[in-house]
Amino acid sequence: MALEVRQTRDGSTTLFVPELNEHYHSVHGALQESLHVFIKMGLEDALTRWAAVRILEVGFGTGLNALLTLQHTLATKAEVVYDTLEKYPLSMEVVGQLGFDKFILNPELLDFFQPLHAAPWEQAVAITPQFTLRKLEIDLEAFAPEPESYDLVYFDAFAPEKQPHLWTDAIFQKMYDALAPGGTLVTYCAKGSFKRSLKAAGFKVEALPGPPGKREMTRGVKPTE
Repeated sequence: MALEVRQTRDGSTTLFVPELNEHYHSVHGALQESLHVFIKMGLEDALTRWAAVRILEVGFGTGLNALLTLQHTLATKAEVVYDTLEKYPLSMEVVGQLGFDKFILNPELLDFFQPLHAAPWEQAVAITPQFTLRKLEIDLEAFAPEPESYDLVYFDAFAPEKQPHLWTDAIFQKMYDALAPGGTLVTYCAKGSFKRSLKAAGFKVEALPGPPGKREMTRGVKPTE
């Protein structure tokens, strides 16, 4: 799969997939999108309920969400166990072209970028004492999580029109079952069909302000009762 490194409007980089005519992140700002959708609306919210959070990420991609999550643990001393799925891992050659050093302003954080990508697959690796990473080279459809094994899902798959098989009722039932009561799923997507799938699975659906360039995003909450 051919990939092109492109700069987004906030100066951060993303990847463009010509085969899908799709970007990995918002062209309005990859960094701002990740910080808003996954850190602010996802992780920070989860940390109001748990001191240690078990995260499932759908789509490791460039590693930006994982890196920003690790950054949050450095700042807050929160503990995170981070499982991430990626059917098509990036080559280290492409990783080296991403230029994260040009827009990640925390020098300490950059020390962890290479270890995140170099960490072996299918193994739990303690990147720091507070952040444990397990990368799984598997498609979401084939992934079979244990019931209630996660507190938070970062749902960062390509858009529904690009990968419709990852946005089905069955997929979101799987995500619902994998979450502990009170757990949440966050994503940039706000399509009506997607929200109906969340509701069909049992989620309470919250429409939240979106990141730059997007009016809304979505958070699904698994009820505690």
